[in-house]
Order: sequence, then structure tokens, then C-alpha cells
Amino acid sequence: MTAATSVGTHPPADLSMNETPYPPLPSVAQVVRDGAATLHRYPDRTASALVAALAARLDVRPEAILVGPGSAGLCQHLVQSFGPRPEVVHAALSFEGYPLIIGNVGARAVPVPMTGYGHDLPAMADAVTERTRCVLLCNPNNPTGAVLRSDEVAAFLDRIPADVPVIVDEAYREFVTDPRSPDGMDLYRAYDNVCVLRTFSKAYGLAALRIGYAVLPPRLVRAAALTGAVFFPNALAQAAAVASLTPAATGELAGRCERLAVSRAGLTDTLRGLGLTVAPSEANFVWLPLGERAVPFADRARAAGILVAAFPGAGVRITVGSDEATERLAAFVREALAAGL
Repeated sequence: MTAATSVGTHPPADLSMNETPYPPLPSVAQVVRDGAATLHRYPDRTASALVAALAARLDVRPEAILVGPGSAGLCQHLVQSFGPRPEVVHAALSFEGYPLIIGNVGARAVPVPMTGYGHDLPAMADAVTERTRCVLLCNPNNPTGAVLRSDEVAAFLDRIPADVPVIVDEAYREFVTDPRSPDGMDLYRAYDNVCVLRTFSKAYGLAALRIGYAVLPPRLVRAAALTGAVFFPNALAQAAAVASLTPAATGELAGRCERLAVSRAGLTDTLRGLGLTVAPSEANFVWLPLGERAVPFADRARAAGILVAAFPGAGVRITVGSDEATERLAAFVREALAAGL
């Protein structure tokens, strides 16, 4: 099948945005439908029901929780509120939004080269100076899927001054199966400068509603809260997030994450079997370190009706999609490799 016939017979398969292949949980979708009857009412500006549900789930005081527009939006709120020091340290190949977030708040990015597919934590600790506003750790790392290990993170945090916040971005936490990777909440309890970011966009399937949360040392909450928008998140997002934390939804979510881990392993095996190098991943995507072939690969995939995320000169990130999308991707890769790409 040629690229032209692929586009003509199938809608585009979007494997570029790290969205879940599963629809919203039925119970959560019903809550959103029911909420349409109250669209004329403002949302709870304190998100009190969601904050209470998260506090109970995480076993922290409500005063430590801040909800907002997904983990990315909250990240910008935090980085802005931690000023005025000018620099933010992060891994050189990490979430593509970090440089934009840092620039938006008038700070300067200090990207630290990776070691393999993951953070070089000793080098990142070396990069922290009296100019450092905060440090960003992405675990699992986007776009490579690599996870940090508990012992190396502890050694890193032991080197960071107590007045330098360390933001642990766990947008993909629910997909992790490696027991050696730390739970951000354990780090939060052990270190007074750790902030944890999580989202309902990925595993929970609420990307369109833009809602996530941060758990912060209480001394940092007030300044961070003042950077947020009034009446945000919206009422439907709040209700959906609360419903996502119920025991029934939690059980169904766990089953979906287990199925996705199986699909991730299958996608990895398929691509490796076709001769591609695939980095080990603990997220809902895989990383192909294609280097200078990244953009040509993505362009050719787009022509075949498959959207992937290209990082010029580095590689390609591919979301774990449906079985049908994986089959289409495999067919495209076979054709592309046969053509010498």
C-alpha cells in the first residue's frame, strides 16, 4: 500500500500528542454530560471538592494542593512564582514546553545534556548556582520515556540547596511499571523543596478539559496560587476529575494502564523487529533516536496519514495508539525502510 492510498482510505492516525487511545471512562463521561445543565453557573473558584478528594487520596493537607490547567499550565505558574532568580535548570532533551514556559516568565533556560536517554543528575546538580530559580525533573522523561531511579534522585536532591525548588513533573506517572522509579509523593515527604506535578490529561483521558494538580511545600502555595487564573479549572473539568478519583474509576483506570503497558511492549517489539532502535519507555509513547533522519521520517509518515512528533536532529516520539494504528505504523515503517529511509 502506497502513502497515497493510505491517506485516501484511512483518516489520519495522530500518534504525536501522547493522548490515550481509550475514550473517557463511562462514569466520568456521564458526569460531564450531566454538568451541561449547569453551564450558566460559575465554577467553584477554590475547586474545594477536587482539592478535598486529592488531599484524601494523597494523604496531604488541602493547603498543599493547587489545581490548574494541566501539569504544563501549573508548571508555568510555579516557575513564575518562584522568581526572581533568573535561571531554570532542566534536561536538554525533555518536555518541549519547558523552554517556552521558562521564556514566558522572563527566566533563562539552562539545559543540561542528557546521559543516554535520561537526565544526567550529577551534571544538573553541578549546574545549580545562586542564580537558579528552580530545577525541572520530568519523570518519565518526555520525549524519551526514560525514568529516574530512587537512589539517583535522592543523591541529587541531597546536593540541591533547600531554597531551590525542584519540580518533579509526573504527567506520565500512571504508566510506570518499573519499581525502581520513585513516587514523587515520597520525594515530597522526604524533602522540603520538592514540588510534584500531575495531570488528568494523559492516563485519565481528560486532555480536552485541561486539568491537573500540584502538591507543594505549604510555604510556596500562596505565591503560586496568585499566578493562576480566576475560575479555572472550569466546572466540568473539576467534576470529571473528582469522578476520576472514585474507587470504581480508579480500578478501571488501573486496568487500562496495564493494557497500555502491554501495547507499549508490543509496539516496541514490533519496531525493533523491523530493525529500528527503540529506547526503553515507561510512558505512553516510545522514542526512536533517529538523529538527522527524524524529520524525513516524520514527513514521510505524515504523507502516509500517520502523525508523529519529530525532534530535529534527535529523534521521533510515537504515542502508543490503538491496535489498528500500530498496524498502520508497522506497515508504513516496512515501506519506508524498504525505500531506504
